[in-house]
Amino acid sequence: MTPTRRSWMASISAALGLLSLVAVACFHFPEWLTSRDFRAVYSEHFARRLLLAGLVAAFVLGTLAILRGRDRRVALTGVGSATLAVLFGGADIQLDAIGQTPWSLGLDWFVVSLLFSALVFIPLEKALGRIPQSPLRPEWRTDIGYFFLSHVLVQFILIVVTTWTSTVAALAAFPPLQAAIQWLPTWAQFLLAVLVADLAQASLHRAYHRVPFLWRFHAVHHSSVHMDWLAGSRMHLLEILLTRGFVLLPLVVLGFAPGAINAYVILVGLQAVLAHANLGLRFGWLEQVLVLPRYHHWHHARRADFVDANYAIHLPLVDRLMGTHRLPADGSWPESYGILDPAEVPRGLWRQHLAPFLPRKVARSQE
Repeated sequence: MTPTRRSWMASISAALGLLSLVAVACFHFPEWLTSRDFRAVYSEHFARRLLLAGLVAAFVLGTLAILRGRDRRVALTGVGSATLAVLFGGADIQLDAIGQTPWSLGLDWFVVSLLFSALVFIPLEKALGRIPQSPLRPEWRTDIGYFFLSHVLVQFILIVVTTWTSTVAALAAFPPLQAAIQWLPTWAQFLLAVLVADLAQASLHRAYHRVPFLWRFHAVHHSSVHMDWLAGSRMHLLEILLTRGFVLLPLVVLGFAPGAINAYVILVGLQAVLAHANLGLRFGWLEQVLVLPRYHHWHHARRADFVDANYAIHLPLVDRLMGTHRLPADGSWPESYGILDPAEVPRGLWRQHLAPFLPRKVARSQE
C-alpha cells in the first residue's frame, strides 16, 4: 500500500479549523477566554472577518486535500473542526455585553499571534531558510504547547511581574533621575530603554548559564535541536516570570514613559521570534548593530567554545561590553544546535517543566 503523501493543504486546514473552533469559544465566553488588554487592540468586526476567512480557508483547503487523497485524516480534522465552529455559531455568533472577571485567559492573543506569526515566518523560512525544514519538524508539538501556554497565561504573567516590579520600584525610585529620563522625547527613551533592558537581560542570561540551579530551567530553552520561528517559545514558565520581571524592573525604577516601555515590549516579541528563525540571510554590517538570526544561532550552537557567548537579545554592543561577543567573520553558521548532553532535559512540555525540580544531576550549562 502506498503511504499517504504529506499535504500542506491538509495541515493548514487542520490548523485553521482548530483555531476557528477556539475563536468561536472566545465569542461565547469573552470574559473568561479573552484578554481585556488585547481586546482593546482589535475590533469585533476585525475578529469576525478573520474568523470567516479562517473557516472558508479550512473548508476549501481541507476539501481539496481530501479529493486529492493526501493526508485525509488531517484534512478531515480541519473540515470537521470548521464544521463544529459553524454549528456553534460561526462568524455570525451573537456577542453579548462583555462583563468583568477577576482573571481571564488570553486565547484571543494566542489565536491572532500564532496565525500572523505563521503567515509571515513559514513562507519566509520556506523561501529563505538556511536549512530545508518542514514547519512540522520533530518536536513542533512541544513548541506549540509552549507557545500556547505563554500566550494563554499572559494575564497571569503580567499580574505577577507587574506586582513585584511595582513594589520594588516604589522602594528604589530616584525622582531626579526619573525626571531626567522623562524629559527626553519618547523615541529617545525607547532607544535608551532597549540598551538598559538588554544590559539587564544579558546579565541574567549569563547567570542562567553559570549558576547550576538557574541552568536547570534555562536548559529547557536550549534543548531544542531545531531552530525556527517557533523554537524561541520553548521557555520554562518560571524563567519567563523571572526574566520579564528582571528586565522590566530597571525600566520602571528609572521612570520610562509607558509609550517607550510598550514600544520595547513590541520589539522584544518581534526580535525574539526573528532571532530564532530559520533564515539564512546575511545582513552585512547590520549584524554588528542588531542581534539577528546568525548571531543568536551561534548562542544555541552545540559547541563548548560558544557556551559563554552572545547573551544579548537586541544589541551586540552589550556582549562587547561584557566580553562575550563571538561571531565568526567568515559568515558561517552552527552545524548543530542544543545542549551538549541531551539527556539533561527530557522530551515533552510537562516533563520539561518538572525536570528542574527532580533530584537528578544536571550539568552546568555545558562547561
